Order: sequence, then structure tokens, then C-alpha cells
Amino acid sequence: MSDRPDPSATAPALLQVRDLAKHFDVSKGWLTRILENQPRQHLKAVDGLSFDIEKGETFSLVGESGCGKSTVAKLIVGLHTPSRGSIIFDGANIADATSHNEVATLRRRWQMIFQDPYASLNPRWRVRDIVAEPIRQFKLVNSAREIDERVGELLVQVGLSPADSAKFPHEFSGGQRQRISIARALSSEPEFLVCDEPTSALDVSVQAQILNLMKDLQRNLGLTYLFISHNLAVVYHVSNKIGVMYLGRLCEIATAKTLFRTPLHPYTRLLLDTIPDMDMTCRERTPVSGEVPNPIDPPSGCAFHPRCPLANERCRNETPKLRSEAESVVACHAVEENRHS
Repeated sequence: MSDRPDPSATAPALLQVRDLAKHFDVSKGWLTRILENQPRQHLKAVDGLSFDIEKGETFSLVGESGCGKSTVAKLIVGLHTPSRGSIIFDGANIADATSHNEVATLRRRWQMIFQDPYASLNPRWRVRDIVAEPIRQFKLVNSAREIDERVGELLVQVGLSPADSAKFPHEFSGGQRQRISIARALSSEPEFLVCDEPTSALDVSVQAQILNLMKDLQRNLGLTYLFISHNLAVVYHVSNKIGVMYLGRLCEIATAKTLFRTPLHPYTRLLLDTIPDMDMTCRERTPVSGEVPNPIDPPSGCAFHPRCPLANERCRNETPKLRSEAESVVACHAVEENRHS
């Protein structure tokens, strides 16, 4: 019998998220609760997410502010501890890494690019020290000369100059600061980058430059991205697959082409109706109405039903589960019952 791997066998996804949840205790103090006879309150920021990200692709999470996107990013990179569920990176459950060496080995393989380049860089450090911090932390090179050379290479890679390493963050524009953030993220030689709205604080023209840089880096370095955004136009530009979030849950997952061509979930349709119609097709649009409900006291059944034009009694009482439908995965009773056409 041959020991060669079966080429037809499907390799596991680089990142596998299963039933991921994060609940924050937002209760008042013990004495206040006793005096006012109030129970504990928990905010379900993330409530049972499952998705896969294949090696080399960009998986985007979109949704309105407060839906839990950034919490997912922080859970994956270890800034929050999950309330339940598992995060499996390249076949290894992150929760099983207990020793310092195991944690360091895993964490070197992923990094995060934060939303605000003005807040994510230490204003007291020179760019050389900012970019070199992961290199020193993971002991990737030894001598100061090698570190300086590596920092210079990284700055060139993101469109800056080696001479910029001597400057402080306040000497750069917003787009240049985000390039420094990307250089810092790349300095540990990661395979996976979590990008938490990396262009939302930038001007539109600068956004395009940063997005093109990230696509070039992905192609040249074989990177895998989790891209967090509320900007659907940006998401379409960078994504292979898109997950639409609402109030801590996924309501639809599809390829970018499928999602924009044939959205199934009513919330996805309403989100897409907010994009300007540049082709002037005069297609009738339904604006997103209402507000996102309080996550401390979410609606019963489908969380979107108070804003959904297709909601019925089942939607108000039964929580929908993700199920395959055509080329998408969607959690919607109306789609299941063919009431969405």
C-alpha cells in the first residue's frame, strides 16, 4: 500500500471556528443588585459562530456596529477568552496550548492589524522599535544589525523607506501609520492576519492604496486574512467569502460573488440596498429600518424579526439555524419556507 497522501483528500481549513461565544457580565455591583432585587445580566457579544477560513483566502465578517465583529477578532488572537466553543488553527486547538513555548509558537503565526493607526502605535517609540518588537519577542534574529536590516526590509515591503525607522509615529500621515502597523504585523513572519477595520479611519483614496497593498502582500507572501468591516464596497474588493453578522450570530455565509449577486437573508438584502446604485438601474430599494436591539435583552426567536419585512409567528418564536441553501449557508425561516422571493 502506498504511503503517499491522497491528492483528492481535502486538507482541513487553516482556521476552524466552532460554536464560538463570548458573554460579558455587565451586571451592577453585588450590593446594588441585592437592594434593587436585580438578577445578573450578560451581554452576548458573540453567540455561537462557526466558520472555516481556507489557507490563502480572505474571509470577511460584515454587519452593523455592535454586531460582535471586533469581539470575534479579539477572541481569535487571544485578547478575549471564549465563553464556549473552540478555535482550531492549522489542526491545533488554541485552548490546548498551555506551555509558554506552545503559546509562543502558535501566536507567532498570526498577528492583528488594528482599526485606528493613531491609537495602535506607541507615540513614545521610534518606528524601528515598534516594528522590531515582535522580532525581539519571538527571537527571530539575534544581533542589532540584523534587526535593523529586517526592519528596513519590512518598511520597504509596505511602501516606506528604511530611513523612516528613525522617526516617531506623529511624523506620518494616517495611511503611512497604517503601513507601519502592517510592517509590525509582518515582522513575526505570520501566516494569518486578523484585520479589524484596517481602513475605516482613513480617507477614501488612502483606503484604496492600503487595500491594494494588502492584496499584493497576500499574493506575494501567501497570507490568509480575516477581514472585519462594515463597508460592503471594501469587502467586495478584498473577499473570497463573506459572513454576515447580526447581533452576535451569523445569518449568511457565501462567496463574495454569490452574496452580491443573489443575497438570500433579508438582512443581507437590506445591507446591500445601502450601497449606491452606480449603474442607475432604478431598482426599488428597501432601506434598513429600526435600530439594532439591545444585546443584553435580545428579541426572542430570530433576532432580526423586529426589523424584517418577511417575519411571521415562527420567526418571532424559533431561532433559525444555519443551513445550506443553493450556493449559500443561511439562517432564515423565510428562505427555508421560500417566502423570500
